[in-house]
Amino acid sequence: MSYSDVRELRTALQTATDIAYGWEANPPVDQLAEVSDALRRALASVRAMESELGGTTGCREHPRGAVDPLYGDKDDPLPPGWGRCLLCNDRRRRAASGRRAAR
Repeated sequence: MSYSDVRELRTALQTATDIAYGWEANPPVDQLAEVSDALRRALASVRAMESELGGTTGCREHPRGAVDPLYGDKDDPLPPGWGRCLLCNDRRRRAASGRRAAR
């Protein structure tokens, strides 16, 4: 992770905060676009840091593996203790159904 990523994150968040701080009930449309741009820059910085710090799955075995598309699905929530790793979750699903994992 680079200092420039952290600096960009702080700058973008401060910009959004500075603009939005004075808003009342009806913010100006041109300022909405500025805040939106600043928040996009902040999100891009966070994603860059996230990818540098070990991936998106949070899995020790597959830190840069595929993210389970069912992760966070409100209609089909993952069981307690399951994570975002598609490979591990697929293995768990196969074990729960009694099927052998493909090799």
